[in-house]
Amino acid sequence: MITLIHTGPLGTNSLVVSLGNPSERKVFIVDPACCDFSHDSCAISRYLEENALVPQAIVLTHGHFDHVAGISFLMDRYPHMRLYIHAADASFIGPEGADRQARQLSPMGFMEFLPFVSGLCPATDFLTDGGSLFAEYGSPWRVLHTPGHTEGSCVLYSEQEKILVSGDTLFYRSWGRTDLPGGDEAQIMHSLRRIYEEIPGGTKVYPGHDMAGFLLAESPIL
Repeated sequence: MITLIHTGPLGTNSLVVSLGNPSERKVFIVDPACCDFSHDSCAISRYLEENALVPQAIVLTHGHFDHVAGISFLMDRYPHMRLYIHAADASFIGPEGADRQARQLSPMGFMEFLPFVSGLCPATDFLTDGGSLFAEYGSPWRVLHTPGHTEGSCVLYSEQEKILVSGDTLFYRSWGRTDLPGGDEAQIMHSLRRIYEEIPGGTKVYPGHDMAGFLLAESPIL
């Protein structure tokens, strides 16, 4: 099971993903952006509680403001959860987060959002290229470090579920912007080539925005 909930000021594709035995109702959350600014702070927690789901972790595909604003609310509500991000993006959250988020928000003229991404919880764990997540639940996810949109952007791939969670690295027939601090067009092209080489075309793709659930083979961009 994978459920998409649009959250935050830019309608991020936040995901709730099943882990292991469905009867245990365990899930992880990807890129929660729900917050008071967008009047949706409870969007994810309401879905979890209405469906008696037990969240085990939050996984951040990268650290941009529109993917992280919901983590403190959710970590306060479910303090047992782990919080994953790549080390290269870890300073978007935690004690250094406000400064780094400001460098992203200022060029966009969106500094009014800074209070909602300041003082966020620090990571408890780090994503590593080639690493495996949630193997203990019998449904492992492989991490691919895919820099370009940010230095620490990652995608998650489940061979068993035939699903790719692509964050803002890959969209339907497009890819993430590289003009903000930390973006790099050459790097994202390398990352995209790697995705198309390593992930089967029949894999369903769930990006960070816009159309989701398309097949990788339906989105030729290289």
